[in-house]
Amino acid sequence: MSLSRTLALLVVILAAGCDKPAPKPFTPPPTQVGVVTVRPTSIAEPYEFAGQIEPYRRVEVRARVDGIVTERPFTEGSLVQKGQILYKLDGVKQEAAYRSAVARLNNVKRTLERLEPLVSKHAVAQQDVDNARSEVELAQAAVDAAKKDLDDTVIRAEMAGRIGRARLELGARVSGPSDLLTTIDDLDPVYVTFHPSSQQLLAWQSDPQSRALLAGDAGEPQGVRQAGRVATTGSVAVRAVLPNGSLLPRVGHINFIAPSLDSASGTQEFRAQFTNADHRLMPGQFVRVRLEGFQRTEALAVPQRAIQQGLGRQFVYVVGSGDSVTARDVKTGSWSGSLWLVDSGLVAGDRVIVDGVQKVAPGRVVKAVPVTDSTSAAAAGTKR
Repeated sequence: MSLSRTLALLVVILAAGCDKPAPKPFTPPPTQVGVVTVRPTSIAEPYEFAGQIEPYRRVEVRARVDGIVTERPFTEGSLVQKGQILYKLDGVKQEAAYRSAVARLNNVKRTLERLEPLVSKHAVAQQDVDNARSEVELAQAAVDAAKKDLDDTVIRAEMAGRIGRARLELGARVSGPSDLLTTIDDLDPVYVTFHPSSQQLLAWQSDPQSRALLAGDAGEPQGVRQAGRVATTGSVAVRAVLPNGSLLPRVGHINFIAPSLDSASGTQEFRAQFTNADHRLMPGQFVRVRLEGFQRTEALAVPQRAIQQGLGRQFVYVVGSGDSVTARDVKTGSWSGSLWLVDSGLVAGDRVIVDGVQKVAPGRVVKAVPVTDSTSAAAAGTKR
């Protein structure tokens, strides 16, 4: 083959290749994301407040008489029994007063014994005998008082419980009831007090179901019930979350609500009672109080991992028309288990991205797939 024919053949081949279209650029498939479709549902709405433990009863131990502390046989912080000796005082003065009162009583008794036989003989007037009898009664009263003062030099526990720190030690002088010696706390049961705000109280009172939960026998709102009236709510369960995050296995119930708000803080005192045989709850301890039993109807909720936060706002990614992603600002309420209640920003039917959030951006087209795990499925709820 000649060189001219070879060049001509190459020209024909190159010309044929130029007629083929250029290859299209590679387009990646849409990112697959897991979504939940938001629907109105009835969902539990727990409330949490800061609470503090208070003893069921606290007794201040004080002496009724004065004296020097000679014994303090109790151990601080230990459990004591009713009638157990806590302090002993030097009772020399009280013993002397008692012996003097007994001597006077014996003397007036002998005087009365001498006068009574003389009445029938008209040797003494009846008035003299009556006066002698009054003297005996007065002397007996003085003996009883002196005996009580002597007995009070031994100070005993008025109830069983955990005793506190000793305020006075051996050798200290007790001047009387003004001196606090120690305290005894009754720790089974105990009280947990917490303080909902006035805004929270108004929200409860405006909701018929919440108002019914916090109503007494007559069905009146707790916030306006008679002063000092004990609550009879059995449907609101009170749970205590300990400082280490663990949940106390026992359930308490509200047994008192203050009749008015605290003008300084704008809150109302609620009090719940817990059994405490194991003494896990100690007076002064701070816990988180969780109220269970409230329900929100027609609520919208999404899994907590669907809520994004940034630049001082909360938002979710919603799959809209054409499967494109948009960011939607939301206002959230309380948590209910693993779900987050949404107060505003979403409407029924919105498809909220739960899984694959880190792979999307506003305007990007995605492939929406319903999530299959039970936590996210619960967010969808059952339409009412």
